[in-house]
Amino acid sequence: MGKRVHVRDLKKGMYVIDLDCPWTETSFLFQGLELQTDAEVHELRRVCEYVYVYDPTDVADVPRARPRAVVRVDVPQAATPHGEDRQAEVLAASQAVRRGPSIHGEPIALEAEMPAARAIETDARTLVYTMLDDARLGRNVNVAGLRRVISGMVDSVVRNPDALVWFTHLRDKDQYTALHSIRVAILALAFGRHLDLSVPELNILGIGALLHDIGKVKVPSDILNKPERLTDREFEIVKGHVPEGVKILESARDFPMAAIEVAAGHHERYQGGGYARGLSGERIGLFGLMAAIVDSYDAITSDRAYHAGISPYEALGKFYAMRNKEYHGGLVDQFIQCLGTYPIGSIVEMGTGDVGVVIAVDRKHFLRPIVALARRADGTPIAPGTVLDLAAGSDRPARDREIRRVLPAKAHGIDPADYIPGRPQLKANLA
Repeated sequence: MGKRVHVRDLKKGMYVIDLDCPWTETSFLFQGLELQTDAEVHELRRVCEYVYVYDPTDVADVPRARPRAVVRVDVPQAATPHGEDRQAEVLAASQAVRRGPSIHGEPIALEAEMPAARAIETDARTLVYTMLDDARLGRNVNVAGLRRVISGMVDSVVRNPDALVWFTHLRDKDQYTALHSIRVAILALAFGRHLDLSVPELNILGIGALLHDIGKVKVPSDILNKPERLTDREFEIVKGHVPEGVKILESARDFPMAAIEVAAGHHERYQGGGYARGLSGERIGLFGLMAAIVDSYDAITSDRAYHAGISPYEALGKFYAMRNKEYHGGLVDQFIQCLGTYPIGSIVEMGTGDVGVVIAVDRKHFLRPIVALARRADGTPIAPGTVLDLAAGSDRPARDREIRRVLPAKAHGIDPADYIPGRPQLKANLA
């Protein structure tokens, strides 16, 4: 629960993990807050009497790692793929503020993982294009190739989840289904790592996530890419991609049945009203509940024929508003913690008016990411390589290291993909 502190004793730098009132009664967007400004301290003093803060010196407050169950891959589809006890364990843990080390250890340096992540994403892209073509032609799913690629993705995410997450910013609306599948798999694996899923569990989750939309090969492209609102009949056709996908995966030889939950559940909604089975609550299953979040997150942050994508920050705000309604509340909280208050790729305006792109998240200081500067306050471009670590001590004025606000997607014509670590050169037309 953390250390109880009276609001009169609050100081900047404390990380507040809980309040004596609901977070929804405050002006703060997310649950969990590192105090950086006097205004934030004053706001908590206005609405609370006391709060709970994270105390890293309190060893008793750090949860001990518990043995992890190994996921069976041969259970019947109707059964919970992790076992009821395992699902309950993970969902119960999602309701608590996460503290202490991950069972996967500390990530290696982002720069060290980027070359491997780049090669893995390329392999995944080649495989997905091939599998979609095979599915259109009625060929069997290449399960051996799928296991190999997902195993590589899991290894990369375990080493450093941010490396592959960077590649979710590579977008092409003309190849939406293929690239969306890869992005959903990456986000699901990063999310699963954050939830301390075991490596066997991550492999099952990743296999299902990469093929969660395979049923769309049965939907006419003119309906999938229609720029106007779908008719009721067209929407029924689109909804058919879920049972069609389940059918394709069930017929694949040696496909892990537990992974089918991702395809079956990614359009179910926590309070009901989703499709295709109309499930609600925890009957959707852990993988289905997770898939609903990551699938929707990528969809609303992507440009489609019928809408422009919004910023990651704005998307997380929408998810927070829908917690315990459309999506499982505890899992939404954990997804926000997984990506960070300022997710990788966010375009931010600094206290100086300079504009930059968040290139890495410091999970010990959620509000102080690493930012690559892109433009001065007067709009002039900044040479590549000017990077600010907002959590590091600095002789620069405080406003140089504070984020004033998050800007909309594509603000100032900035494409976050141009700032993928290791990219040789920014596009010439960035200015």
